[in-house]
Amino acid sequence: MVNDFLEIIKTRRSCRHYKAEQIKDDELKVVLEAGTYAPTSRGMQSPYIVAVQNESIREKLAKMNAQIMGVTSNPYYDAPTYVLVFTPAEANNPIQDGSCVLENMMLAAHAIGLGSCWIHREREMFSTEEGKKLMKDFGLPEGLVGIGALSLGYPSKDADKAKPRKEDYYRIIK
Repeated sequence: MVNDFLEIIKTRRSCRHYKAEQIKDDELKVVLEAGTYAPTSRGMQSPYIVAVQNESIREKLAKMNAQIMGVTSNPYYDAPTYVLVFTPAEANNPIQDGSCVLENMMLAAHAIGLGSCWIHREREMFSTEEGKKLMKDFGLPEGLVGIGALSLGYPSKDADKAKPRKEDYYRIIK
């Protein structure tokens, strides 16, 4: 099991090419549940996870993100599912908590054959009036900030091999 997990870590790559086919509900639940087991500051479980499969909402999110990025392409790479992570602005470690949730979900996705890519700019997106309205429509409490998101789906092409790790990446001090 340990070797399998280490292989999952070593072979996970960002996916930027997805099949149009929507992922299965049970696969989505595996990924979301993995996010709920991420470590959080003081064990407070402060993050909120929102999976979006609705096409019109995905289009709106893509447009909002693209506008901030200054592009016309879809920053979520036309994935069939977007997974958004929010935390209370006043949480002890909101960025760290949300980042751990995102990483757990990326590893779980890879473990079951899904592709994912970490997407940025959710903080900016959800600080706008349009973003705040969306959070309210999602049934989220007030006072949250966007931490990040994942594009999620079936990869339409094989992932690239990992680049060699740099020689001095880590040190052991005894």
